[in-house]
Formats: sequence, C-alpha cells, structure tokens
Amino acid sequence: MALKWGGWHGLIALALLQPGASHAATAATGSSVVAAQIDNGPQASSGLPENAQLERIFADEMRQGFALDPVGALQQGQRVSVEAFLQLFSPELARERREANAQLLARLRQISPSKLDEPHRLSREVLIDAKSADAALLQPDLLALTEVRPFNHFGGFHVSYPELSSPGSGIALETTRDYELLIARHRVLGRVFDQATARFREGMASGVTEPRLTVDNMIAQIDALLAQPVERSPFTSPARSFPSTFSSAEKLRLRRDLYAVTRRDIYPAYRKLRRFLADDYRPAAREQVGLSALPGGGPLYRELIRAYTTLDLDPETVHAMGLGEVSRIQTEMEQVKTELGYTGPLRGFFDDLRTNPRYHPRTEQQLAEGFRAVGRKVDALAPRYFLQLPRTPLQIQPYPAYRAKFEAGGSYAQGTPDGVQPGTFFFNTYDLKSRYLTGVTTLYLHEGAPGHHFQISLAQENTALPDFQRFGGNNAYIEGWALYAETLGFEMGLYKDPMQHWGTLDDEMLRAMRLVVDTGLHAKGWTREQAVDYMLANSGMGRSDAEAEVDRYIAIPGQALSYKIGALTIQRLRKEAESALGRKFDIRAFHDQVLGSGALPMKVLEGKVRGWIARTRAAR
Repeated sequence: MALKWGGWHGLIALALLQPGASHAATAATGSSVVAAQIDNGPQASSGLPENAQLERIFADEMRQGFALDPVGALQQGQRVSVEAFLQLFSPELARERREANAQLLARLRQISPSKLDEPHRLSREVLIDAKSADAALLQPDLLALTEVRPFNHFGGFHVSYPELSSPGSGIALETTRDYELLIARHRVLGRVFDQATARFREGMASGVTEPRLTVDNMIAQIDALLAQPVERSPFTSPARSFPSTFSSAEKLRLRRDLYAVTRRDIYPAYRKLRRFLADDYRPAAREQVGLSALPGGGPLYRELIRAYTTLDLDPETVHAMGLGEVSRIQTEMEQVKTELGYTGPLRGFFDDLRTNPRYHPRTEQQLAEGFRAVGRKVDALAPRYFLQLPRTPLQIQPYPAYRAKFEAGGSYAQGTPDGVQPGTFFFNTYDLKSRYLTGVTTLYLHEGAPGHHFQISLAQENTALPDFQRFGGNNAYIEGWALYAETLGFEMGLYKDPMQHWGTLDDEMLRAMRLVVDTGLHAKGWTREQAVDYMLANSGMGRSDAEAEVDRYIAIPGQALSYKIGALTIQRLRKEAESALGRKFDIRAFHDQVLGSGALPMKVLEGKVRGWIARTRAAR
C-alpha cells in the first residue's frame, strides 16, 4: 500500500489537501488565517472564462488545504507554524474543514462543465467526487464517530510524527530556520497530544471508542519508540545529517537543542499519552472490533466504502463478490501447487508453505537481493509497456525496527516530484521465518515498479495537472492500479517460475479475502479470531501476516476493499479496449490513458478510457 497519514483525519485530509511530496506553496498558518481564507478568499468571477474560474478554485482549494491539514502540509514540505500545528485535533479545525468543503463544492457546481475544455472538465469531475465523499464524512453524525477516535495504530499521528521529523520524509530541513521551527513544534507536542486525549475522552463519555486491540497496539508502538535511546531516536536523526552549508557552531547548537527537546518534551509527552491510553482509555475501550458494534456504525461503513472505492457498494454485495473470487483463485492454486510437486489437498499445501524452509528467506539479505533482481528485470522490460517512465529513482529498504512488527509485508513511500528524494519500497524482515520467497515478484510489482512507484511518480512529475491530481487520489485507483500492475508479470514472463506464479495467486487471494473479511468484520460482526482463521484457511499466509492484515482492516474500515474493486475496474476497461480496438490496441497507449491524469475516481476513469476508445476507433 502507498503510505499516507492514516486514520479518519488522514482520509478527510486526502480530499482537503491530497498530501504527497514537497513543492513550493504558501506556508500553513494559524486558525485565524484559516478563517480569513475561507470567508474572504477569491470567489469565481463571472468576468473570467470558465477554465480560468476553475483554476482559481483549484488554487484556493490548495491554499486552504494546507491551512486545514497541518500534517499533510508537513508531508508536502511546507514550513508549518507552531500555531497551525496546535490546531491538530481541535474542534475548531473540524468545523473549519466542514465549512470550507461546503463552500468549495458550491463554487465547483457553479461552473458549467459544457463551457470547459476536456482537461478542465475532467479535473472538475475529480474534485467534485472527492469533495462529495468528504462532505458525507464531515456530517455531524459521522464526525461524532470519527473525531472522538483521533488516531489508531495504523498510520496514526503518534507513529507518523516521528517519521515526519526525520530527513528524507519530505519535511523541509534546508535552513537553520527549518530546524528551529522543527524544534519549536517538538516543544508543543505535549499540547497536541492533550487535544487528542480530550477527543478520546469525549468518545469515552459517548460510548464511542477504539477496540481494545487497537489500544494495545498503540501502547506497544509507544513502548517501542520510547525504548530507543535518545541518540538513536528518529527525533534526533536530523542532527545526524545536517546540510553541508551549516557552520560548525550552528550544527553544535542545533544538535544540543534537538537532543534536549527530545529528552525534556517529546519523550515525556509520549509517556503521558501512554499513561492515558493504558490507565484510562483501555479499560473503557470496546471488546468488539467492527464498526457494527458502534451506534451508527453501519452508515459510517457505507460512507467509508464510498470514499475508498469511489463507488456506491452494498457490503453484502461486496462480501458475495469476495467469496466468488476466493473460489476462482483456489481453482488456479490447485494447478500450481501440483507444479510445485505437492499432490495433497490445498489446505495441506498451505501448512507446508508455512513450515517448509524452501519457501522462506534465510537472511534479510536474501530477501533484499530477490527484490533487487526483480527490479532489474522490470527496468529492462518497462519501455515495452509504457510510453512514459518516471524520472524519480526507486530505493529498496527494510522497515525501521520500531515499525516492522505492526506493518504488512511491504509498502511504498513516494519521493519528491523533482526526483531529489527517491521513492522507497519498504519490505518487512520482522519474524523472518514467516516471510515468503514466493511473494518477491508480485510484491515488488505492486509496491515498486510498475505499481505505486510508476503511478505516484508519473502523477507528481506531471506539472500540467492541478495539484490535487498530481499529489492526491483515491484508494480504488491507487491500489487498484498497483494490483493490476501485479498481473503484468504474466506478460513480462516473470511468473514462469511456479514459485513466483504461486506468489501472485497468493497475493491475489489476499485481495479477494479482503472483500470477505473487511465486510465480515464491519458489517457481519466477525471477531478478530474469525477473520484470522478465514485467512489462514484460504491462503498460505503466515500467522504474523494474517494478524497484521486483520488488525489493519480493524483500524481502517473499507480501505482494503479498494484494491480488488479498483483492479477489477481497470482489467474490465482493458478487456473492453482490446475487444473494441482489435489490432489498433496498444498496451502502452492504454496505460498512458490510465496513468496520464493522476488518480481518477472509477466512473471518471471509465469515461476517459471510453472516450479514448471512441477516438482511436474513429482514427484512420
């Protein structure tokens, strides 16, 4: 999966700001400036052509977005003030987001699509779709269920902030003023945590809490962070890589201040948060893990499905779709297990996969070299499948030790649009005996190239697009493309080895099981154990992976559905194009249509591809 700020705030911020890599823009400011931007910002002028009116709305949206999402602004490399940072988890910020979203939607709807050229018409559709999904989640009845759970163990602020305090994260650390601003934010971290704690307490009073399982995971994450000596903490890492332009005296002063603020402010703030979670919040946390256990959880889940997939889907329909996909993939697995020399039942082969050393890496280096070898093959083959290749380089790294236990098998973190900071494919070495050599190819294709790295980098590098298309998107497109990218391994000849063929089936099975398990947890009242058992019974996953996956679905309901829903949409559109165009079909041109406008909602993507099909058919 592509890494962004997690939790409810992360999803809403995705529509407000579309967080991504750094680029020049106005710095985020405090709430009074936010209100001024919302109330007195430029309005669409009837004296301007419609394209220009729309571009003004886009500019206003980005400016407001930075102010309304301090964490996203940090991810974009903005110089976020202490005042803006202190707005995090405040009731005022939630109100301002709702008001800004409503005003932006009204302005967009005043623009007639018939008076726009095609790129602007497409951009208007994309932004209206995102803002409409956001408006639903910002309604007071749903905010009452989300604002009182400000973060959880999957990508929550308490784990994303250490990363956003480190060089290489996209945060601005170019001048001594940047370092001083970082240290100033660190000094008020305790106040930000206090505001989050106040929201958690509101949830305790209303009976809307995180599952106890999630609370235990957050406590364990904080313990892992605090166990790191200050000199090896991510908060002091900027002191280990100063810009070469800094003088010796500046380096000495800033290093001293970074170490001091980590000891005196940051670590005590985390200890206080831990005490609250362990002593006060955990006893009040709910035992049931699914949204159906919350009053109003059903409507919230439907809106989250809409937000993540961009489609109005009924949980029961999704559940049935997943069961059908699981059955289909199992039939293909039966054939491949025989090619691997196993003649027993499929469930027996799952057990053999978990215990047979043949399928597991012996060392971290073996796993890393496997990914690098696939990367070299993809680099050589990519020009046959793509008209445009990203300029941004891709690096391969294991997860940091403090994160690894709580992460899936791999993920992607984007680089910067100028390519100075490369994209990163993270792989997991925690509990190495539970990792699989069979999944090396398919995981690299998904997280690295031509999956997330191609899609996200090409969008960021395309300066012709509005920023919300360059840096943002929806999960169905982003994850759907990455899952579709796995299937290109067949055409590239990367699955001729039965082990790697098994790996891609196993990963496809994972995405199909997600349709079953996510809806099971949040619409059918499944327990964590029920969900883990289902995944172990229908795949070769190790228990560690299955538990991490299920805990993720518990933390971010609906997100896991987007992979398969998005991939099925792209695959259907490709088949439609192949059938309609026959010999005129060019895989490179098709991929250019899918990737050329940033991450599109499924209905918008469908309209774009069908328009290209019609134009191609009409051309001589």
